[in-house]
Amino acid sequence: MKYLNIIEYIEKLAASDRLRQGDRLPSIRAVADRFGCNKSTVVRAYRELELNHRVYTIPKSGFYLVGNNNPESKDKFGAIDFSTAMPDPKLLPYREFNHSINKAIEMYKQELFSYNDAQGLKSLREVMVRFFSDYQIFTTAEKIFITSGSQQGLSILSGMSFPNGRKNILVEQPTYGEMLRWLELNKYPVVGIDRDENGIDFNELEKLFKHGDIKFFYTIPRLHNPLGTGYSEKEKMKIVELAEKYDVYIVEDDYLGDLDTNKKALPLHYYDIDERVIHVRSFSKSFMPGIRIGAVILKEQLKTEFLKFKRCNDLNTSVLAQGSLEIFINSGMYNSHVKKAQLEYRKKMNCLRENIRRIDTKAMVPFIPETGFFVWIKLPETMNMDKYVNRLKERKIYVSPSESFYIEQKAKQKAIRICISRLTKEDIGSGIQILFEEMNRLID
Repeated sequence: MKYLNIIEYIEKLAASDRLRQGDRLPSIRAVADRFGCNKSTVVRAYRELELNHRVYTIPKSGFYLVGNNNPESKDKFGAIDFSTAMPDPKLLPYREFNHSINKAIEMYKQELFSYNDAQGLKSLREVMVRFFSDYQIFTTAEKIFITSGSQQGLSILSGMSFPNGRKNILVEQPTYGEMLRWLELNKYPVVGIDRDENGIDFNELEKLFKHGDIKFFYTIPRLHNPLGTGYSEKEKMKIVELAEKYDVYIVEDDYLGDLDTNKKALPLHYYDIDERVIHVRSFSKSFMPGIRIGAVILKEQLKTEFLKFKRCNDLNTSVLAQGSLEIFINSGMYNSHVKKAQLEYRKKMNCLRENIRRIDTKAMVPFIPETGFFVWIKLPETMNMDKYVNRLKERKIYVSPSESFYIEQKAKQKAIRICISRLTKEDIGSGIQILFEEMNRLID
């Protein structure tokens, strides 16, 4: 839509310093002529920028730039950042969120001035029961805990005791870097099991479950960070079966579950008969990153211990954020937004796939999923990683080297993770070209 193109145009002017804080935006007539559209389209774009606090209005004068929201963008202008794992700001539902948060203030004005249930608003948890059932996760409001982002849920689970009385936390290698840093920072005992595009070795998994004193197995079953891969349904059933056999719990991090376009893909929780699976869901990637809302589904035996930690952690999650999400889901805006996001991220992944097909990849081995944020690219073992990453930086290309996703940052393979979520199709194309150019130069 043209109004989105106009917003992007204004943002680029700001990012390149051609439009500075306090400067008047181009006139509505001039922008309408430039884009060949009606003045009302320009007004809509400017009003959208105003709602997002990017511009302000002076009556009878015009629209003016508030300032640059991201102080780093000035330094990185012209760069292609494959390292930042954040949703595309153009896909975030600013207007809908504005409506939801205003409605939440009206609905929960009394609760805003007092502490509330550390488990989360009951009305939101009841909405979550219906929400999760759409994803084949069947639970009750009493088993759902609302957290300040999924990260808080993972932090609490890592520190609390479990009924099996065990100590070690088993993680995939590679896996989500922030989870590893948290475990290492708190000196929690952690054990690794290798995972690649083909999955994991189930003989090794059984051996660890049986003899490894494993408290829980932390896994990202679909749209994995950093691999981008997912387990098959047969593999998911096998993981749950082994957990039940050897009294091991599973922490299922389904942080991008909303973006999975495979309708036949089921969460591990679906196969759980013995209540071994703790499902952790993030709404930061699908709703609004800044509001920090997550949900954890627990079995009965874990609720008391989790709640004790939760109360000490933050007393209660923001009522305003919870109320906004409740309204966003109940109104149907959430489903509408997710469908739009699924379509756009799949398009970006297809764009990446098409660009790689046209390139001589030589020794690089990329695995490209159907959708999601991430692609893992294996590099030759002889590759000088520091030299490669530095040469990319010199060309203003930023990637995440594999060491970030391993225990103690000791990478078992040379690889990079690239994230395409925030990039345009043009940036994906030109960025991929440079990635492989520098790779091939080092090989030659």
